[in-house]
Amino acid sequence: MRRSRPSARLRAATLVALATSFVLALLVAPPADAADPLLSQGKPVTASSSESVAFPASAAVDGDPGTRWSSSFADPQWLQVDLGQSVTISQVALSWESAYATAFQIQTSADGSNWSSIYSTTAGAGGNQTLNVTGSGRYVRVLGTQRATQWGYSLWEFKVFGTTGGGPGPDPGSRLLSYNKPGVASTQQHDSNCWECTPARAFDLDPASRWATATDSGWVDPGWIYVDLGATAQIDKVVLQWDPASAKAYQLQVSNDATNWTTIYSTTTGPGFKQTLTVSGTGRYVRMYGTQRNTPYGYSLWEFQVYGTGGAPTTPPAPPSDPANPPQLIWSDEFNGAAGSKPDPAKWTIDPGTGPNNELEYYTNNNNAAMDGNGSLVMEARKEATPGSACPTDPLTGSGTCQYTSHRMNTSGKFTTTYGKIEARVKVPKGAGLWPAFWMMGADFLTGRPWPYNGEIDILEVLGKDVKTSYSTVHAPAYNGAGGVGGSYTLPDGADLSDDFHTWAAAWDSKGIVFSLDGRPVVTLDKAQVEATRGPWVFDHPFYIILNLAVGGDWPGPPNAGTPFPARMLVDYVRVYR
Repeated sequence: MRRSRPSARLRAATLVALATSFVLALLVAPPADAADPLLSQGKPVTASSSESVAFPASAAVDGDPGTRWSSSFADPQWLQVDLGQSVTISQVALSWESAYATAFQIQTSADGSNWSSIYSTTAGAGGNQTLNVTGSGRYVRVLGTQRATQWGYSLWEFKVFGTTGGGPGPDPGSRLLSYNKPGVASTQQHDSNCWECTPARAFDLDPASRWATATDSGWVDPGWIYVDLGATAQIDKVVLQWDPASAKAYQLQVSNDATNWTTIYSTTTGPGFKQTLTVSGTGRYVRMYGTQRNTPYGYSLWEFQVYGTGGAPTTPPAPPSDPANPPQLIWSDEFNGAAGSKPDPAKWTIDPGTGPNNELEYYTNNNNAAMDGNGSLVMEARKEATPGSACPTDPLTGSGTCQYTSHRMNTSGKFTTTYGKIEARVKVPKGAGLWPAFWMMGADFLTGRPWPYNGEIDILEVLGKDVKTSYSTVHAPAYNGAGGVGGSYTLPDGADLSDDFHTWAAAWDSKGIVFSLDGRPVVTLDKAQVEATRGPWVFDHPFYIILNLAVGGDWPGPPNAGTPFPARMLVDYVRVYR
């Protein structure tokens, strides 16, 4: 929430579009068990027909759950996607509109002309269908042969998951060989936009650090990076997590001397984002050799991982373990102190000072928070001036004095967690300019890693001017501020969130995060899906918890004459299950 919003905030129209898109996204969420990358999004697509220009074939693979392809009203009809290269397909997800197929096949082809069926049914039920399939090919097609309605066939989304690259699958003894191995590149960037973006950053298993080619070379082709595995190895898999500055055309090459290279993979249609490539080659050195960029910028990789047997591997740190099933309560604050008592200093660090994002409040040193004696913490925003050079100019008064005080506290230095169910029962205030939040920051922020590289998880954000809508969002280097990944949601029947207490929670593990409101899932973020479509996932490390009530700022805007002061955010409890 804080440090998550640049000065250019979401406009009202954007919020409306986001809310609409999210409601539809609930109907077309990625399959929860999709282990392989999404391959079809944004790829060339054709269809037997389209009902009109408003429903083109491309709408089924654009990643927008609010657009769809719709065919003419006849049998048969088909939609096919060109994945650009031969792939191994593991799953197909179909999100049907009400005009669905009762009989259809999923087919693959190497040439777009000769088709093999890998799935067939005559009892299709429509809705969301996740099909675990086995097949390979460059082209994948859904062929409808019997309609369920008098209309045609219509798909909100047609998603193909799998792995790219040819050759045999990974050896059962395959392991990560490239971790912390020496890297060499054609150039490297080191400036305010990419600090110390050296080759080593691509091999450190840190999804928030990256290698990039240098700007002073003019961002030219070719650009390359290679890793020294320490000894000859049999390579069977390479994982590339691209920055937006990715390669459209590139080769993967192996060498025994870093001079004479053999190509084991080549493409001219690289999609960027995350690519998991099954390959086969032998060598001590493995190189990505880019010959055509996808952007005007250079080449940049968050991660370049090489798997296989042999080499001289360094054992990487063990990944964090997932929560127990069912998870156990490991930390909580029930706020059951006597009326007027302060937050427990053994659990909370008070965080005074001015807020970011051009907010108007000054967070006091524990003057604006106390127990109410009825089992809740009261965080109070007051209209009272506090001079300070860090205070932004109030748009209403033109003064550089903070016109409001409020409260912010966190568990830094007291408690962190990696994964778990993190929840709070909160009653939010109503009024223009109020901005209550319950959120988390990557703990490496405390040791110098800047936002958004540390990661941020916003569990609850509500704008006091619209207390019927709540937001849950994550922020990372590749998606932050107004570009954060998440969604908005409402209570059933559009009820007012400020009328009563509600429970916001994040169920977080190695596969992603599911946000819920009063036990009802409202936003699901799948790690693999985010990596395949938005950028690296930076949420597999310790985070600490934050509660605050902001006043004003770029997103909520300032208070007005109708904003009630003092304004109160009530917190019944905060609990963490692990």
